[in-house]
Amino acid sequence: MFDPFASLGLSVTEQLERARTDLRMGLPCLLLDRAQSGVMVALETVSPQRFNALRDMLGEPELVLTAHRVRAISTDAVAAGVQGQILRVRPPEQADLDWFRSLSDPDLDDLNTPIGPLHILRDAVPSLHSVAIDLVKSAELLPAAAVFPVLQEGDLQRVKAVLSALDVDEMAATLAAGAAMMPVSAAFLPLESHENSKLHVFRDPEGGQEHYAIEIGAPDRNKPVLSRLHSACFTGDVLGSLKCDCGPQLRAALEQMGAEGAGVLLYLNQEGRGIGLANKMRVYALQSKGLDTVEANHRLGYEDDERDFRTAAWMLRELGFDAVRLLTNNPAKVESFQNSGINIVERLPLRVGKSLHNQHYLSVKALKSGHQL
Repeated sequence: MFDPFASLGLSVTEQLERARTDLRMGLPCLLLDRAQSGVMVALETVSPQRFNALRDMLGEPELVLTAHRVRAISTDAVAAGVQGQILRVRPPEQADLDWFRSLSDPDLDDLNTPIGPLHILRDAVPSLHSVAIDLVKSAELLPAAAVFPVLQEGDLQRVKAVLSALDVDEMAATLAAGAAMMPVSAAFLPLESHENSKLHVFRDPEGGQEHYAIEIGAPDRNKPVLSRLHSACFTGDVLGSLKCDCGPQLRAALEQMGAEGAGVLLYLNQEGRGIGLANKMRVYALQSKGLDTVEANHRLGYEDDERDFRTAAWMLRELGFDAVRLLTNNPAKVESFQNSGINIVERLPLRVGKSLHNQHYLSVKALKSGHQL
């Protein structure tokens, strides 16, 4: 029998976007797994009142951090040799929220005084703990969570009545797959680089993010298109920051496309190598204390680069292109395009924007990230 209310239920991608919003607001999420269920909170945003209420109801939580974060802050030799990307830490008895935040927030770190040994749980990391970290990362929050195990059926039913429930396997698969972009709107937009230009707006299916394609001139869909994959950089693109080469690269790419009369610039809203502007400013603050870009990312708990370049490949195909002449110094972009079925017939360097302020930043890009500078 047809149920008219069934269509009102949330899809997995809609559940994912709601979970991101809940975590940003400091709300808990219920993670359901066949082996174990748990309530997670993002340590950056949860209030002491909610944290204490969950502990009173469900017992002591586990601290979940990335291995990068633990290795950056701890003297623990066990942590240095542990396998895997996610670590679980057992807190001291009745540890309050301040203790959890002291291990997860780089603003509270003393770079010269690493913390002592931690009680790291050495058994396998349950999938719900891995999903917890993936969720806070995708919400552009600090990669740190507290997970309260839900062991009693009665507790599970009470929690289900008030919290969003997420299936761990579905969440893991959705996060790993990424979001195929859908075209939303497009209009002609005369630019300084070329008066005959068009801006295409794309949106992911759950409505959480928009990305843009700037089509210069009238590129032939039957030939490789001059293309640049550019990640948003508010500080460089808009403010003219001298700490990076992003603004000069953006303008140089548009100028080259304008000079040739055709091209496509893919502008992805993946600020700060995919960690968001707030975390990017945390990275800058750590750089002022002597860390390089990669070291600062690790101290926050992030990978060297958290961007997903598959998004650009989806956008290109939607526009009718399957071969490019790619303006980039980044081998990861080349690899991602090739793995996504985009044929790169030529890689063109884009070496602009070097200054006294970003010499070290550029050298780290070359030495640690393989950029061909």
